[in-house]
Amino acid sequence: MPDTRSTQIKTILEQQFRISERTWELSEQALTECASAFREIEQRSQRRQLGVIKAMQDAGVSENAFGNNTGYGYSDSGRDQLERSFAAALNAEDAIVRLQFSSGTHVLATCLLGLLSPGDEVIFAAGRPYDTLLDTLQYLRERQIDVVELDLTPSGKVDEEALLARLSPRTRLVYIQKSRGYDLRETLLSQEIGRVCCLVQQERSGIWTMVDNCYGEFSEDYEPTYYGADLIAGSLIKNPGAGIAPSGGYIAGKSELLERISYAMTAPGVGRHIGPQLGYSRILMQGLYFGPLVVAEAMKGAVHAASLFKRAGYRVSPAPEATRGDIVQVIKLESEAKLIAFCEAIQKAAPVDSYVKPIPSPMPGYDCDIIMASGSFIQGSSIELSADGPLRTPYAVFLQGGLNFTNCRLGALLALEAVNKAGE
Repeated sequence: MPDTRSTQIKTILEQQFRISERTWELSEQALTECASAFREIEQRSQRRQLGVIKAMQDAGVSENAFGNNTGYGYSDSGRDQLERSFAAALNAEDAIVRLQFSSGTHVLATCLLGLLSPGDEVIFAAGRPYDTLLDTLQYLRERQIDVVELDLTPSGKVDEEALLARLSPRTRLVYIQKSRGYDLRETLLSQEIGRVCCLVQQERSGIWTMVDNCYGEFSEDYEPTYYGADLIAGSLIKNPGAGIAPSGGYIAGKSELLERISYAMTAPGVGRHIGPQLGYSRILMQGLYFGPLVVAEAMKGAVHAASLFKRAGYRVSPAPEATRGDIVQVIKLESEAKLIAFCEAIQKAAPVDSYVKPIPSPMPGYDCDIIMASGSFIQGSSIELSADGPLRTPYAVFLQGGLNFTNCRLGALLALEAVNKAGE
C-alpha cells in the first residue's frame, strides 16, 4: 500500500516546484540508501544534545541573566554563563564567546595576533588556509613572525613526518584547518587532528596547537579539544549558532591561551572582562542549544545530496556512507554551466531572496570567478542552505548547511533538475 504522506509530498514537489518523476525516484532511492547514515547522525545529535543540556545546567544558566547589559559589560552574568556552557559543550577547559566577533576570519586573526610575537614561527600544517586569512598572514610576516605552510600528503592528511622535522625552538604555534576550503581533500577528523597535536607536544613541549573548527562543530562525537588540541575557534553564524545567532564567534581551549588572546580582542590588562552582549545572551544561548539538532539536519541534507548526485552519475566527496567531520558536501559537476545552474537552483530553494540570481564574480585572492548562493536569514550564514564554488575545473560545487532536512532536500532536487537542463 502506498505511503499517503510520501505521495502528498511528491504531489507538492511536482505541482509547486516542478520536480520530475525521475528526480523524485532517484531521491527516494537515495533516502533508502541513507537510512543507516541518518540513524547514526540522529544518534550522534542526541548524544551531543544531552551534552549541551548538561553543560548549560552545570553553568547555572538563568533566565534572569538574559537582561540587557551595556557599556563596559562588567559583571555580564549572561555572557559568563554562555562562555561556561560553550566550554563544557565543546570539550574545553574555558571559552570566550562574543557577539563582537564579526566573522570566522575575525576570530582566527584575533587568535593569531594574541598568541604570536615577533621572532615566533607559526606552522600551517594543513596547507594554505582560507584565502580570507591571507592578509593576516602577510601582516604577521610584517611583524617579523615566520609563517610556514606545509603541504598535505597525497592522500590529503597532515604530513606528520614533515611537520615534526620542521619544528624548531622558534615554533610557537601549529595551526590546523579542519575543513577543506576550496581544496578537494577530505575534511580532517577530530581524532586524527588530536593525534597530530599530541605528536607535536611530545616532540617539543611548549608548542601550542590551534584548530580552525569552522563547519565542524557537533558533526562528530567530540571536538578536537577532547583529543588534545589546545585551542579551537569558529563562527557563530556557522554550526554553533544554529541559524539563530545574529553574529559572533567563539574560542575554546586552555585558559592561559584565552587570556593572551583576550588582550588582542580588547586591550592588555582588560582582556575578557569587558564586552557586553547587549541583551543577546538569550539568542546566543539558544543558538548553542539548537546547534546539535540543526547540524544533524544539515548533515542529513549533505548525505542525501551525495547519494542523489552519485546516482545521477557525478563524483561526490565525501561519499554517502563516509565518516564526516563537517557539514560540507562537494559535487564535481565538470561544467561551468552546470555549476552556475546548481547555485541558481539552491538560491531558488531558499526562503529568503529566492528571486535573486547568483552571478559569478571576481574575488580577491582567487585566480577565477566565484559563484555563491545563499538565501539566509542571517547574512553570510553557512549553517543555512548555501552553495558556492570557483569557476575552474572540475567545476566543483561546495554545498553546506540547511536549517531543516526538508529545505535541504528541496535544494538538492531543484539543483539536479537545473543541472540536467544545463547539460542538454
